[in-house]
Amino acid sequence: MSKKAIDPVCEMEVGVDDPPASYEYEGKTYYFCAPGCKKRFEDNPERFLEE
Repeated sequence: MSKKAIDPVCEMEVGVDDPPASYEYEGKTYYFCAPGCKKRFEDNPERFLEE
């Protein structure tokens, strides 16, 4: 069973072994369902990290 992560932009589940996109921000790697979600995150990471 592969490890999963949640895309912080669209909240889809993403496999971390071979994700469509990933990005490191402040020492943590985030995984994305598609390059478009990664781009939105890169443009404004804090928007998606607010709890």
